[in-house]
Amino acid sequence: MKKQLFYCLLSCTSLCCITGHALEVSKTYVPKKKSMYHKEWIDFNKNGRKDIYEDPKAPLNERIEDLLSQMTMEEKTCQMVTLYGYQRVLKDSLPTPDWKNQLWKDGIGAIDEHLNAFRGWGVPPMQNELVWPASNHAWALNEVQRFFVEETRLGIPADFTNEGIRGVENYIATNFPTQLALGHTWNRELIRQVGYITGREARLLGYTNVYAPILDVGRDQRWGRYEEVYGESPYLVAELGIAMGKGLQTDMQVASTAKHFIAYSNNKGAREGFARVDPQMSWREVENIHAYPFTRVIQEAGILGVMSSYNDYDGFPIQSSYYWLTQRLRGTMGFRGYVVSDSDAVEYLYSKHKTAKDMKEAVRQSVEAGLNVRCTFRSPESYVLPLRELIQEGGLSMETIDNRVRDILRVKFLTGLFDTPYQTDLALADKEVNSEAHQQVALQASREGLVLLKNANNLLPLDKSQIKRIAVCGPNADEASFALTHYGPVAVEVTSVLEGIRQQVKEGTKVTYTKGCDLVDANWPESEIISYPLTAEEKTEIQKAVDNVKESDVAVVVLGGGIRTCGENKSRTSLDLPGHQQQLLEAIVATGKPVVLVLINGRPLSINWADKFVPAILEAWYPGSQGGTAIAEALFGDYNPGGKLTVTFPKTVGQIPFNFPAKPASQVDGGQTPGMKGNQSRINGPLYPFGYGLSYTTFEYTDLQLSSPVITDKEPVTVTCKIKNTGTRSGDEVVQLYTRDVISSVTTYEKNLRGFERVHLEPGETKEVSFQLLPRDFQLLNKDNHWVVEPGMFQIMIGASSEDIRLKKGLEIRAYGQASANEIIESDPRDFISASKNKSHIIHVVDGDYSTTWKGEKGEYISFELAENAKVDRINVAWKNAEAGARYEIQISSGGGQFLPVQRGEVTPNQEETIRFNKTGGSDLRILITNGSAEIAEIKLPELRKE
Repeated sequence: MKKQLFYCLLSCTSLCCITGHALEVSKTYVPKKKSMYHKEWIDFNKNGRKDIYEDPKAPLNERIEDLLSQMTMEEKTCQMVTLYGYQRVLKDSLPTPDWKNQLWKDGIGAIDEHLNAFRGWGVPPMQNELVWPASNHAWALNEVQRFFVEETRLGIPADFTNEGIRGVENYIATNFPTQLALGHTWNRELIRQVGYITGREARLLGYTNVYAPILDVGRDQRWGRYEEVYGESPYLVAELGIAMGKGLQTDMQVASTAKHFIAYSNNKGAREGFARVDPQMSWREVENIHAYPFTRVIQEAGILGVMSSYNDYDGFPIQSSYYWLTQRLRGTMGFRGYVVSDSDAVEYLYSKHKTAKDMKEAVRQSVEAGLNVRCTFRSPESYVLPLRELIQEGGLSMETIDNRVRDILRVKFLTGLFDTPYQTDLALADKEVNSEAHQQVALQASREGLVLLKNANNLLPLDKSQIKRIAVCGPNADEASFALTHYGPVAVEVTSVLEGIRQQVKEGTKVTYTKGCDLVDANWPESEIISYPLTAEEKTEIQKAVDNVKESDVAVVVLGGGIRTCGENKSRTSLDLPGHQQQLLEAIVATGKPVVLVLINGRPLSINWADKFVPAILEAWYPGSQGGTAIAEALFGDYNPGGKLTVTFPKTVGQIPFNFPAKPASQVDGGQTPGMKGNQSRINGPLYPFGYGLSYTTFEYTDLQLSSPVITDKEPVTVTCKIKNTGTRSGDEVVQLYTRDVISSVTTYEKNLRGFERVHLEPGETKEVSFQLLPRDFQLLNKDNHWVVEPGMFQIMIGASSEDIRLKKGLEIRAYGQASANEIIESDPRDFISASKNKSHIIHVVDGDYSTTWKGEKGEYISFELAENAKVDRINVAWKNAEAGARYEIQISSGGGQFLPVQRGEVTPNQEETIRFNKTGGSDLRILITNGSAEIAEIKLPELRKE
């Protein structure tokens, strides 16, 4: 049996009884003032004739200008504000006679979250006959809309806005995984379907504008809103954002409002403080990472909304930045919708940023900068009245006001509010909202977001036929709240992991459950920095879990985070498992029974101990209301997990910033030898890199081809390769394409994700995967801040992750109209070898000819550049002639020109030997002759840089 929202007190079927009477609505909505509604137009201004703005066949701009010319200053300013919905700011669920005395008697720009059942953080959802069933909800929003159409002078419809990053926020709607989990699907078409369903259900419920997608790019894993990003790659965020935006705006069913514009997701130390001040980023990083997704989603998906963020950047609040809200957003990015403020962004100009002296000045700065609609949990008067004062005093020109209102009206016309202001098919809302077909898409999203992090000795999938008893434990094993937080449906039924396992096991298999510990402990979050002992009660609970495991064939431990540890304004100090979850895990592993760790969480966690000692780990993120079903399917092999990481797992917060993409050598590690006599001073490398993910099958990559090895800076290139399933199970592989600008005028990233495809393959099946790279995929922001494609060599890489590159080819880009010095430049080994003497002979040590040599005497050396992030523990040297007593030293440099010895020895003439030493990372390896003289005929160093 599925588990419903844990704090619901009443079932959906009893909603109509809450107010003491049942609300009955017809299958079709019919407005009251029938004289206004004509066959092909609506008489919004009630003057008995068809005005231009009322004519659906009139050109868009003419309709806008006609309406704008009829509006008073009061009506214009009312369009520039949001009225928050019932039980937030609005006291009434339906229009009352008193509305004729309120500010919105002259209209309203938007009504936000009206009757969506969300009442506040940690507060039980709203329950009345208007929130469900769907037909009642649609009827109620129609009634509110009818007030604005029939009872205001010009009849301008309201824009009904709502959240929707994991399904439209409503009492009941199709519940999808959080955006971070959706990102891990790497599936554009699936995300488009998620967007379409979200928009479709929103419009059927009466909403016309959905606040999604989130285009923030993850940079600091401690950040509370990491659960809401698609990932760390701006390219991936853009690609999935385009798919989501197009899905939402299918047939202009709703407007898509992306957030948060801009430079929002990289605050100092991940601290939030509502104002999100002091982002720690260079100008170039803002352009490369944070502006990139907005530019592409605006231009390619044509989204109609952008939410302005309330952070500053480089000392300037975004909310009052004419540069960002007008010059960039409407200028270079080409945005043509309206800008809505995020929460108290306007108020923060004076209350936190201190760049305005009071609310009135904050309003002036915001409107001048480019804000169209203020949206926050405050009365509309708090914004509109100072706005009107500014207009009357000349602080804001009517030209500026008209420009802002034009944008708002444009969106309302484009989404059909002036042609079909009501959702009239109420029966269709009941049929489609949270329908079985939509739930199947949500289940597939839950499946495809799963990432298999570890599977030692193929412990997974579990064999149902061999398991008689399963022990399930952990604070997230029987939990549902992760699927029911803000920004999505709030009261749907949720299948927990425990329930999913019970539904999947063979009949007769016993499934035991013990919580084991709470998500956090009594001293959390102080326990992140001070270790507190287990209480007697905690010891008892852990022992119960251990006892169950000892009697079972396998243990499934479900740990991670939740609404207490992650979410808006919930950044963390640590990335370790919170509370006493680690102690529970260690106790379970100590039983010696096979253990599977399932993680349900909203950010990467530093699960170093688990990675070393737990044989199987499945990352599920927040997998939506059907997450338990998807997880159980994966555990038992009914589904083969194929998601790949869109984020980096640091081993510790001490490594942060540690993310993708990264500049050359910015994440290079130090020494590699631990211990008292070693040279390692820090923990090195990621726990799991960007793009990583395992499968129950294996894949082979072959036949990398370019449509041309040489192109101009004006043309595209097609890249193809073949992928074969070489295992015994069907499965998905995410094929990833990365580029590298080999030589550039400014520093560029080591790897740029520029293509990906999720491919399903049956055992033995081969498919060709094709990518098209456009000139923009090779651009860089040059020293003059111009986006250009610089001629030169680029490396094209195809891989199973950012660190598991399977195929490589060089691509030369020429300036249009110019010839190339070489048709294709092949790397020369001499480019990466240097010597203190006899430099012309260095080629002899890699030419395969043992009769040719490089000779060195005491104090002389030959050096070899190592591949990026190389870790080396041996070099094969074929010595030729040498003086008696000649000696050598192997040295490694980690940069800066300093070489440290890793091995010493005596030269044995005419002998080939493998010189071994402790594994060490570095940029260069050197063979130094420390005594006498010796000749080297050949070396074999797999880590030698090749391009």
